[in-house]
Amino acid sequence: MARGTSGWDESDVRIRPNKKGSRPRTKDRPAHEDAVTGRIITVDRGRYTAIVDEDTPQERIVTAARARELRRTPVVAGDLVGLVGDVSGSPDSLARLVKVNERATLLRRSADDTDPVERVVVANADQLVIVVAAANPEPRTGFIDRALVAAYDAGISPLLCITKADLKDPVELLANYEHLDLEVVISRTALADDAGIDSESDDGLSARLAGGAVAALHEHLLGKVSVLVGHSGVGKSTLVNALTGSRRATGGVNVVTGRGRHTSSSALALKVQDAPAGSWIIDTPGIRSFGLAHVDPDRILSAFPDLEPGTEDCERGCRHDDEAVNCGLDPWVESGNAGPAGPARLASLRRLLGSGGLRTENRAQAKELGTQ
Repeated sequence: MARGTSGWDESDVRIRPNKKGSRPRTKDRPAHEDAVTGRIITVDRGRYTAIVDEDTPQERIVTAARARELRRTPVVAGDLVGLVGDVSGSPDSLARLVKVNERATLLRRSADDTDPVERVVVANADQLVIVVAAANPEPRTGFIDRALVAAYDAGISPLLCITKADLKDPVELLANYEHLDLEVVISRTALADDAGIDSESDDGLSARLAGGAVAALHEHLLGKVSVLVGHSGVGKSTLVNALTGSRRATGGVNVVTGRGRHTSSSALALKVQDAPAGSWIIDTPGIRSFGLAHVDPDRILSAFPDLEPGTEDCERGCRHDDEAVNCGLDPWVESGNAGPAGPARLASLRRLLGSGGLRTENRAQAKELGTQ
């Protein structure tokens, strides 16, 4: 055979076989129709703990690892997932988590108002229990307002639980929310060691609580999946112990900083005692910031129904923030339509609307980056 001008032709070229095989890649994934459904109760260092065959004689706890195709999908406490492989729940067994079922609700937050990436807190919750102390640590209406915004945005019913009301009457705090259709439970027993010494909850403490706030809160938890959020030191874990019979560690408040000590490191779902099937509490780690970068500013007002009617007199395109001109909210509040707490509520609303994380460019960046 005549060679080309270079002296070589295609017959002199050897094709090396692909070391990784010649099977063509495909995006098709197995349907996993044999997968069993489990409810995620906690996540810890890449291992997912789920309860399978819930409320049946075969109920068991299964540990699973996430399948590679789900590596970009957040899986959190409350998720209903599909599991394959060894789902016996036997010691040292490991199943494979292959799908996340459609979620009814999704509670989200960002690290702060400038962080464009949202964090998934819990899935499929029906109710958000916002736990604050009347004192030690001092309650922050800004945190409550942010939690309410997150709840309304997610379609979750909020409930406010105030602890340590024996230390300070919460009447001033409650005045901020008297115009809201907001359920409130008040505990007049100190739920944490106010001397600042960490301690384990005991049967005596649970017994004292059971006759008051716990009994009232228990009624609101029946047949629902409830998630508890709040700063460290407000008594969340103590409430959870009394309602579920668990032994979550409890801690006091630092006497120097006035802040609570973290006692929970990951979200954990627990069954409510003496309650019908489907009654769950999801205890979350103490949260010091509840960023709302993922929330559209147009939906912020839904958390302020006492102010929202005032926007009817606003000029078109009014942003209702501190820079707004002729905003209808100012005369609405000045006329007393939002009650004595109106000025404070309006200030809180405008702080949220003016936060950098709530601007359009941040939301667009969050959508581009995707949920992590």
